[in-house]
Parts: sequence; C-alpha cells; structure tokens
Amino acid sequence: MTTYQSSWINFLRQYGPIPRNDNMYDEAIQRSIQRKGMEPIKVEPEYLPNLIENFNSGYPQTIILTGTAGDGKTFYCREVWTALGGPKEVWDNGNTIKSLELPEKTIFFIKDLSELSEEDKNIINNLADSIKNGGNKVFLVAANDGQLIEAWKKADYTYDVAEVTGIIEDLLVNEKEEHPDYNLQLINLSRTNSARTFQKVVKSVVEHPGWNECGNCLYRESTCPIWENRKRLKGTDDNNVLKSRLTNLLELCELNEVHIPIRHLLLLVSNMILGHPEAKDKLMSCNQIPKILEDNSASKASIYRNIFGENLNPRRREQTEIFSILNRFGIGTESNNLIDNMLIYGNDEPELFNLYDKYMLSDTYYGADETFKAHQKSYLEGDVDKEESQEFIGRLRSQRQRLFFSVDDNDVEEIKIWDLTTFKYAGEFLESVYRRLGNEKRVQPKILSRLVKGINRISTGLLTKDTDKIFLSTSGSHSQSKISRVFESEISVRPSRGESVDITLENGKPLLSVKMSLSPEIRPVSLKLHLVRYEFISRVAEGELPGSFSRECYEDLLAFKSRLINQLEARRKLEGADEYDSDRLVLELLRLNNEGMLYTRSVEVEFE
Repeated sequence: MTTYQSSWINFLRQYGPIPRNDNMYDEAIQRSIQRKGMEPIKVEPEYLPNLIENFNSGYPQTIILTGTAGDGKTFYCREVWTALGGPKEVWDNGNTIKSLELPEKTIFFIKDLSELSEEDKNIINNLADSIKNGGNKVFLVAANDGQLIEAWKKADYTYDVAEVTGIIEDLLVNEKEEHPDYNLQLINLSRTNSARTFQKVVKSVVEHPGWNECGNCLYRESTCPIWENRKRLKGTDDNNVLKSRLTNLLELCELNEVHIPIRHLLLLVSNMILGHPEAKDKLMSCNQIPKILEDNSASKASIYRNIFGENLNPRRREQTEIFSILNRFGIGTESNNLIDNMLIYGNDEPELFNLYDKYMLSDTYYGADETFKAHQKSYLEGDVDKEESQEFIGRLRSQRQRLFFSVDDNDVEEIKIWDLTTFKYAGEFLESVYRRLGNEKRVQPKILSRLVKGINRISTGLLTKDTDKIFLSTSGSHSQSKISRVFESEISVRPSRGESVDITLENGKPLLSVKMSLSPEIRPVSLKLHLVRYEFISRVAEGELPGSFSRECYEDLLAFKSRLINQLEARRKLEGADEYDSDRLVLELLRLNNEGMLYTRSVEVEFE
C-alpha cells in the first residue's frame, strides 16, 4: 500500500512552527507558491477594497499600515501594488521603496519603514509633506507599531516632520484612523478581530483545492490522521463545536487585550492539522503516515493536543507565541470531579456510563481507543509502576483537552467545561456579559451583585456580603492598606440621586461604570472588565483566593478604589461639605454583623 505524495500538504507545512526568518516570511511563502505552482491560501482581507478605492480616487490619502509582526502589512502593500498595475518583477527586486506612476499622481510604497537605509531616510520629509499638504505624491507605508514612531523620531528634524510625528502619536493613543486637518489614514491592523480572522483562515485552509490531491490516497477515509484532523476542523460531524470553542478562546484573548496576528493563526491551523511529536519538524507529511499507523501512534496527532502545541518540545512550545497564549487558559491541567470520575471510572459506573459512552467510547480515534482502555484498566487494577501511572495521567490531560472542544452545547451546563480552564467564569463573561451587551441587553442583576460584592471585599478587606452598595473606606489615610475600616461613603448600585453602578460597552469592551453625582463636573469612574479582572473579582466574591493572578489584579482594584475616593473628595468640595471640627474628630468605623453585612460605628477622637 502506498501513499500519494501531496504537494499541498508539503506547502501547508511551511505555515507551521518550523524555524524561519520572520522578516522574510511573506517572501518565502511567495517563492514557494511560484515554485510549486500552488494556489495561495486566500483570507479575505478586511481593508483591501478600501485601500484600492482610495488610491484609484481623484484625491487619494496617504495611508500608514501599522500593527504587530504577522498582521499582513506586506501582504496589503503587495496586493495594492498588483491591483494598481504594478509590475511583479519590480515588486520582487528587493528595494524597500517602490514608486508607481499613475495619471496625475505618483504612489510610493514603503513595505517596511524600519528598513530604510541612510540614503533613503529623506523620503520621510516627502512623506510628512504629503500628509500635511496633500499634492500629487501619496504613500502606502507599512511599519510595525513599535517601530513607527521611532522611525519618525530618527528622521532629520523639520517643522513638518515634528508636527506629523505628533499627529501620528495622537492617532495611535486615541485609537483613531484620521485627523480632519491632515491627508492621512492610519490603519492599525492589530485592531482586526482575531476570532473573525480565524474563521476565515479555517475556511480558506479546509476548503483549499489542494485537498483534491488526497483523493488518490489509500489511507484517506479510514486511517490518515491528517485527513481526520481536517475533517474535525471542518466541523461537519460535530456541528462546528471545535471551531466554535476555539473561536471563543480567541474572542476572550481579544477582550483581554491580547491580539493574535494572522500569521500566528495560519501557524495554529497548520499545526492543528499536521502536528505529531514523532514526525519530522513535528509536522506530518504524506510519506510518514504508514510508519505512524504501523507504530499505532496516530492518537498522538490529536488535533485537540495540537491546538496547544503538544507536538512540540516544551521550550519550542513556550517560544511560539500562539501556543504560549492558548496555554495560559490551562485547559487540561484543570478539571472537576464529574469529568475526572467519568474519564477514570465511566466504563464501570452506571451513572457515568452514558457520558462515557457519548464522549469516550464513541470516539475510537482520539477518545477511548484500545491503548487508552488498556492503560485505564491497568491503572484501576493498580498494575502500574510510577512511570506508567504518570503516562496515564498525561493521557487524562489530553482527554480533558479533547472534551473542552467536543462536549456539545446541550451538556455544557452538566459537565461545566469551563472548569477545565483556569478561568471558570470565562464562559459567563463571554456570553452573559460581552455578547449580551453587544445585543443591547443589560447584564443580569445577579452578575452585577457578585461583582459589587467582590469589589467591596477587596476594597475594605472584610468578608462582606453587601451587594447593593459600594463601600468606600480607608485605613485612616489614603494608604492602600489590606484592611480599611474607616468609612468614607457608600454608593448606591441602583440609580439614586445621581449614583449608580452599571456594566456597559465602550469601544467594544465591557466596562464597570460607577456614577457618583448628577453634576457633569463629577465624571463617572470606570474599570475595564477584561477576562482576568472579571475572574479575580468573581472568585473573591465567592470566597476563593486565585493566587495565580491575584497580585496584579489586586493592585488594579486598589487603584480603582483610589480613583473613586478622589472623585468622592471632588464631590464633597463641589457640595461644600463641612470641614472637620479642629478640636475633635468623629470616625465612622466599619463592622460586620452576624449576617456578614457592613454597618458603621462612631468613634470620637478629641485633640488636646
């Protein structure tokens, strides 16, 4: 029996986690496309139609593309060049600056601002003139976000360069694309939503015509792990549960202000399909499939393990950004009793067998295959040494990873799949906060109450159960003491005399907003609710101490408290609050009653 050697599979391997010079990534892929005659992986570019329309218009703007490495800046430049009729051989000539003569205008392309030579750096003066004054010279410029301002500051000083540098800084800081007085669009590709881009990448890869080459392979339908992984990623057999769960993780990354460039998403998808720890470069190719099947090691190619780079050695995995990011969710290392009991005892326990049958026995490829069942039996009978026991525990970890991406939506509440992650409130944060707000619905009162309780516990240092007010207290000064008993004020959660606490969306991100006054001079105090903060506050409210990420979050909440107290002082001044008596001071000290509710007790301090 022989395999068909697919040039498409060999091409897809190049997108995976293999050593390469990242600065030459786009060029290397393009050379491979030309050499193999391969149709490229096409991901619908979000901004391309607008860029082409801009440069074809009678009054085009200069455009600067910024973002992290791998966001597709070089791709956009090349596609615009081609769409406007630029010769391919000129694009490939290696020059950093290229120009294209069009009727009544010249377009200059700078595909990497940081690569300008000393002789070429005077082009920045022309670029500044184009941005400030317009004219018949316009530019399309690509620059990594960390290098964009640096390149401008290194340019020869002129008033125009200094002025435009300030404008670019302002646009970056304020997350805006245009300034009405300047001929410039600044497009930050890092603001492109990774979750939406991921779905485009998956569609482009799994539906690529290169898969037609697999039609001649004898291993395709029954045993080939490459084809099996492609089928699972395509999602026809699981109602897209795998794709949906991974999209959720990427959405949570975005909400946690972690952006994943398209290059890393391509790497992820390539590794999901081709990853295997015993393959060359840890990525399968067609000629390795017979040996993998002969060695009975197809289960090591599990797409669910490959999502986290488990086919790579630990050092390589940690150095590959996408796997480092996804592994922060801790999927597989966390669990709950139901899941572990089902995995270990499900075959013999009647009350667990239905779940075991549905999610383990039914998946003979990556679930309860013969190897897993043999290890399970030996483990239960105690017929294993320490090494074999650790191997079985490793298999349990892999199965937890698989369960997170395969439990269907009807069983999510029973199995509690988010218990398999470091962030057990992540699903709630995504569905009941972010998406609910996106659908213009209010967050449920029970969620707001929990957050208020958590904030009160952190702010006062006391195990209060109060949920209808935010208590502001200090330790007698504005020091950030762990326990703060000196009562300053309370803020009603329900709207009352200008006070309220609510959760809203601002720039597409959830925000806890505390209003303290009807006066426009006393502005609301806000706290961004990204995933880690939401988890921290929720766990504190429920009496848990999440030490793994508590320090930074704790300091963030104390800073939030300080801003609330500062606004309280501003409100007092606006309202003309009475000054303290110089001879005595009455302090209101916070106490907890038997029900865990806060109350105050007055203590008078006299001065001699």
